[in-house]
Amino acid sequence: MRNWLLPESIEDILPAEALHIEVMRRQIIDLLLVHGYQQVTPPMLEYVESLLTGSGSDMDLHMFKVIDQLSGRMMGLRADMTPQVARIDAHLLNCEGITRLCYAHSVLHTIPSSITKTREPLQIGAELYGHSGLESDLEIQQLMLQCLAISGVNSIHLDLGHVAVFRSIIKDAGVSTEIENQLFNTLQAKDISTLRTLCADLDKATRDALLLLPELYGDEKIFEEARKWLPNHLEIKTALDELEMVGEELSKLVDTVAFDLADLRGYHYHTGMVFAAYSRGCSNAIALGGRYDEIGRAFGRSRPATGFSMDLRELSRLVKQAPYPKGIRAPYMKDNEALDKAISTLRDAGKIVIVALPGQQGVTLDCDRQLILRNGEWVVEAI
Repeated sequence: MRNWLLPESIEDILPAEALHIEVMRRQIIDLLLVHGYQQVTPPMLEYVESLLTGSGSDMDLHMFKVIDQLSGRMMGLRADMTPQVARIDAHLLNCEGITRLCYAHSVLHTIPSSITKTREPLQIGAELYGHSGLESDLEIQQLMLQCLAISGVNSIHLDLGHVAVFRSIIKDAGVSTEIENQLFNTLQAKDISTLRTLCADLDKATRDALLLLPELYGDEKIFEEARKWLPNHLEIKTALDELEMVGEELSKLVDTVAFDLADLRGYHYHTGMVFAAYSRGCSNAIALGGRYDEIGRAFGRSRPATGFSMDLRELSRLVKQAPYPKGIRAPYMKDNEALDKAISTLRDAGKIVIVALPGQQGVTLDCDRQLILRNGEWVVEAI
């Protein structure tokens, strides 16, 4: 076995891409900070019970698990940071009112979410706690779009959905949890044939509504059909009103907006509006988010919450990568104050200065300029 081989879907990040990702990370974090989002750094390892508590249970199959040699308990390597940030809000910060938090760190997945994705995404995102109104949903969604724009993603398609529509339809249908899960999986797969089979024993109103959901995808015209044919439940009416209002606001910031009432991504995780951003060159969503009001309950403090996250590694591949910047080659001289000062001045200005080590021969490939002494002054010249 070759010792340098890495596991499948695990890869190194080389200098040019690493710098590209780091520049994106700094830009996004700086943007989040000026919007009032405070950065947190949860641990990579936690007890499995904490990571899978409440809404985090969807991550069970995606999580690597190890035995803690100190306690003998099962520990998990985080597969998603949202439950950790919710724990921090509920248990450590415990602030009254609204809390805004952000993060940017690696997560690990047992299997990649798609053929082209890594098992070590670099997850960056923001979460807003303590507000249940549509205004906080809009703040998070607009912030997500600003983060994509500042990263250099110029073409964005936005999908909007709302899990309350499906929940409201099945709430009074008396279906078992098993059937509910089957319906959920079938709707996610847009498997109409299986959906018809599952709905066969349901009452006509429920059956008709569920069979209609996969067809309710497209622009704002779907709302007329939805209001006409879906059950006249307050939850459904409110969800449709919210989607229509948010779509109108966000349409100014993206190329296209579509609504998908059968999109139940994170159904066991989210409680309200869900959204996903797409861009040319990537078949997967480049950013995801939604409302998840119940996640803090398991930590002793149930709070309204909404947020988004994205994978910086995936995002970096959509934006043209600049070549790694060339540096300035400086000679090695001991106790030369003028040279040291010139090097410091250049580095303070953000320039890369590489000091040639004693005995180094030839031109440094990472440099296209050099610092040389001309008429008693250190100046930069092209090599």
